[in-house]
Amino acid sequence: MKLTLRGIVFSALFAALLVLFGYISIPLGFSPVPITLQTLAVMLAGALLGPLYGFLSIALVVVLTALGFPLMHGAGGLHVLLGATGGYIIMWPFSALLIGWLLSRIRLNGVVSYVAAYAVLLVFGSWLIYVSGIPWLSHVTGLPFAKAMVQGCYPYLLGDAIKAAAALAVMIPIRQAFPVERLTGKTGGKVVTLD
Repeated sequence: MKLTLRGIVFSALFAALLVLFGYISIPLGFSPVPITLQTLAVMLAGALLGPLYGFLSIALVVVLTALGFPLMHGAGGLHVLLGATGGYIIMWPFSALLIGWLLSRIRLNGVVSYVAAYAVLLVFGSWLIYVSGIPWLSHVTGLPFAKAMVQGCYPYLLGDAIKAAAALAVMIPIRQAFPVERLTGKTGGKVVTLD
């Protein structure tokens, strides 16, 4: 696939948003997994940039973190990806990819489509991340799987539902005014006018 300059610029902006949202962090005393807004950035990247650029924007942060750039709460290096939260972080780009791919098939024109879009954001922007996050947390900390669920999943479910609702509220008006093709420059560089 051919990349566009506009798509690359927006990918960099969403990568920066992911890093910024990482600094909004609430540590929980009983868990090594803090509450952050990073999954909201993952949801928005996939929803607004589509599968390719959504994936690229989030993967950029993961790769740069692995190379040692301090992008995850001011920390960087492979030890961040191999730490307790590494399983969550590794799944973020794939989450953005699937969100972008699935939302590109939903026309946002009514209640049913809004509910479907919310379900995509919640399932692939939150629950999918737990598929790799919880087993990795269990492995790194040595906790039984049930305790890893208590420390790395259950306390975050309500917040994930709120973040998915916030992502939907942001996505709907932006995608109606600026479709993915326009944001990523796939319209051939032409200005799209809305009547």
